[in-house]
Amino acid sequence: MLLPGTVVVIEGESFVDTPWGTSSLRLVGQRSAAGIEAPVDVLLPLTYIDARTLELEIDAFAFDQLGGDASEFAGDIRVEVRSAVDGQVYSTTTLAVLWPLRRELEPRPDSLESSGVIFPNEPLEIIGSGLLLRGEGESLAVVEGCFTADSSDTCAPIAEVEVPVVPAGLFDREHGVFAFVPEIAGIAPGRFEGTVRLRNRHTSGTTLDSPALEVNYDLQRPIVYGASTDEASLGRYVDIAGGGFVGGAGTTLLDFVGTFTSDATGETLDVDEVLLAEFVDGHALRYVISETDALGQLLDVRYDAGVFEGTLTPRISWGDVEIVGDPAAFGFHLVAVRQVVHVVFTPAYVESLRAFGLRAVDSRVRDRVFEVVRRDFVTIGAEFRDQRPEDFAAYAEVDIGGPDPNGLGLLGYDNTPGKDTDNVRLYDRIGGANAVTQQDGFPGFGGVFIESLFGYSEHPGTLAMPLEPDPRFDALFDPLRPDSGGTPVTAVDLAQDIPTLGASDECPASSDNRRLQIACAVWALGSMVGSTVSHEVGHSLGLADPYGPEFHNSGDAPDRLMDSDRPFGERAELDDQGPSRFCDGEYVYLRTILPTSDLDDPEPRPGCF
Repeated sequence: MLLPGTVVVIEGESFVDTPWGTSSLRLVGQRSAAGIEAPVDVLLPLTYIDARTLELEIDAFAFDQLGGDASEFAGDIRVEVRSAVDGQVYSTTTLAVLWPLRRELEPRPDSLESSGVIFPNEPLEIIGSGLLLRGEGESLAVVEGCFTADSSDTCAPIAEVEVPVVPAGLFDREHGVFAFVPEIAGIAPGRFEGTVRLRNRHTSGTTLDSPALEVNYDLQRPIVYGASTDEASLGRYVDIAGGGFVGGAGTTLLDFVGTFTSDATGETLDVDEVLLAEFVDGHALRYVISETDALGQLLDVRYDAGVFEGTLTPRISWGDVEIVGDPAAFGFHLVAVRQVVHVVFTPAYVESLRAFGLRAVDSRVRDRVFEVVRRDFVTIGAEFRDQRPEDFAAYAEVDIGGPDPNGLGLLGYDNTPGKDTDNVRLYDRIGGANAVTQQDGFPGFGGVFIESLFGYSEHPGTLAMPLEPDPRFDALFDPLRPDSGGTPVTAVDLAQDIPTLGASDECPASSDNRRLQIACAVWALGSMVGSTVSHEVGHSLGLADPYGPEFHNSGDAPDRLMDSDRPFGERAELDDQGPSRFCDGEYVYLRTILPTSDLDDPEPRPGCF
C-alpha cells in the first residue's frame, strides 16, 4: 500500500553513494483505476542509506505517475546506477510488485487489552488495520475517560489525550503499540475507566478517526524485576527491567542499598546511593557505570573489581507527585575497564577493494583484519566488533576507508584530540573529520586508508603516492588488479574453494595457482589493514610514549608495531617478517590500563629501546 509520503526501502548489495554514482528506481508496468489501464515507465530518484539499502520517497509526482488515489500499479522494478566513473548505467535484476495506492487510510482497531493491571507508561498493543507508516503522517491513540485514585472516591474526568502509536514493524499497518503515558492519569495508583480510539493524521492535514473501544485499567506503583547482566564495567549499560518507569517531564531514581565486596581484598563497603538511569520506556531503564555518578565517587569503577549486592527501589516523580515502589534484590559483578572498538568498514573501503580486484572476497579480508587485531591485543582488555555496540555507552570507533582524504598518502591517521594517556577517554572516534586537529594544523581526516597501500607497488598509477616499492606487492596483487591487466575475483573463483591461510609460506603464489593467488592477496591485504588498525588504536590509547611527548618508537627496529615506518614485508607478514607487535614496555602499559585475568602472553616481544 502506497500513500503520499510512503518510504519504500530497497535492499540489495553493492549500492554506491556519491561521488561514485547516482541511483534511481525504474518502474515499468501498468496502472489501473476504475477499470482503465495505462502504461507506466518512470525513473524515480533514490536516496543512498548504505551499501545494502536505498530508499524511495513516494512524493506527489511519484504518486500521480503510479496512478494516484484508488489505483493500483503492477509491474517490475529495478535499480539503475549511473556511474560517475565511466558514465555507464548499471542495472540490477528486476522484482515484480503489486502496489495499491490510497491518498488516505481510515484506521480501525480490532483488538486491545481492555482491562487488567498496568503501570505508568505501560506499552499497550493494539491490533487492527490502516496504521500510517514513516513519511505518511502519524497514527495516534486517543484516550479519554476518568480516573479514581486509590486515595479518592471521585472519578476525575480526563479530556482526550493523543499518544503516538508505533507500528510493531517498519511496514506493519496492523500491529502497533502506544504507552499509557502519565499525561493521561498521572502516576499514582488508581483505576482508569474510559475509551481508546485510533486517529490518523495524514501529511496532507486530513484527520480520520476510528470507532472507540471501552477500557478500564488498574494503575500500580513502579516495580523492578531485575537486571540484564551479572557483569558490568565502566561505560557499559546495565539494563534494568521493571514497570512504571517515567522519563521526559518526569524522573525515575533508583535507591541502591547494599554492599560492595572487593575481589582483590575481600573487604566490604556499605553502599547507600541514589542512581540516575536513562529512561528507555515504561518497562526498561539503562544505567551506565560512570566515574562521575554516585558509585563513581564512592570507589574507582575503572579498576576496583568486586560484587555489588543489595536492593534497588524505584522512585518516580511527575509534577509534584512522587511514588515509591517496593525494593527488589539487585546485584552485579563490577569488572575492570574494557575498551570496546567498533571497526567500521566504510563504502569507500568497499569501492577501493575493486582496485585490488578483491571486492568479491570482502568478507574474507574482513575476517583476516579481525584475526590480526584480536591477535595484536591478546590478553589486553580490548574487544573489536564489526557491529555498533548496543551494550556499551562508551566505545571507540575506527573507520576503514579507501583513498586518504587528507591527500597525503597516509596509510592511517589517529585524528583524536591529543594524547590520551591512561585511556581516560573510552569513546575516541578515529575517522571522519576532526575540527580540533584541523585547527592545530594537523590532518583533519582520520582512519585507515587502504588505497594508500598501492604506494608499495612499483606502478601505483593514480591510486597512491609512492612509498618504498616492493616487487612482492605486485607479485601478490597484479594478477587481480584490473588496472594492471589482472582478473578480479569472480563468483566462479568463489566456487573453487579458496583456502584460508594460516601462514604465508607459499606467498606470493605461482601464476598457475589462481586459488592460492587469491588466498595470498587476502592474507596480505588483511594483514596490512589489520596491523594499521592496531597501530592507530594504539595511538588512541596513548602510545607509543604514553608519559612523554613522542608518538612513535624511537629508531627503527624489526616487528615493532608502533614504529613510524614499517616495511611492506612486515606489514603483509611475508617471508618470516612480522607480525608486528607492541614492544615490551607498551605491552606492560596496555595490560595496566586494560587489565584482564588472562596470564601474560608468552610470545616474545621486541624491546622498546
